[in-house]
Amino acid sequence: MPREASTDVAILARLVQPRDKAVLDIGCGGGALVRELAAAGARPLGIEISDEQLAAARDADGGSGARYLVGRAENLPLPDASIDAAVFMRTLHHVPVADMLPALAEARRVVGEGGVVYVAEPLAEGDFFTLTSLVEDEREVRAAAQRALAEAPRVGLARATTVEYEVSITLSDVEAFLRRTASVDPARAAVFEARRAEITAAFADLGVPGERPGERRFVQPMRADLLAAGQR
Repeated sequence: MPREASTDVAILARLVQPRDKAVLDIGCGGGALVRELAAAGARPLGIEISDEQLAAARDADGGSGARYLVGRAENLPLPDASIDAAVFMRTLHHVPVADMLPALAEARRVVGEGGVVYVAEPLAEGDFFTLTSLVEDEREVRAAAQRALAEAPRVGLARATTVEYEVSITLSDVEAFLRRTASVDPARAAVFEARRAEITAAFADLGVPGERPGERRFVQPMRADLLAAGQR
């Protein structure tokens, strides 16, 4: 069955219905999702592993009313049952493999019984995955994230809904691809430079042309799981 074309935010909004809810963005990065949640009427909280990682989100916040805290997915600095929904937006596979299930358990703890945990993970397929694999091959960690989700009932989380969809990623040029990949892990910049010629050729060959000169548009298949928190 063909996957629907959508956006990460649209699928999250459909499944979580964040308005008037306290929503935790675990691994919020530059804070784009936190700002989207605030605009949608949620009460968002973004968490990153250091003040340095949170600097961009705080700088770009613009008075949204969101809160930001330093913490790790496997040790969230929040009380039990203090959040309505916890979100891993493309972040579970960045958690160390041994900590993925504990991270889901922590999310279960902070949402409490009756809350939800939302996990959106990129699948290891599609032209954007092929391109990013030249910088870092994430097949193993993405598979590990799916295994952790399969084990989620062990920590009191049951799959309520699963949706597979495709997002379109448009990049102005290969330098924009470098900035995007390095924003996740600055160490990737060195790998990019070492393989620049190969990556530049792949950038030109994969995907389809965008609307502006030099742009390329890529497809990334995604899987979103809404997990319901029940009794443990």
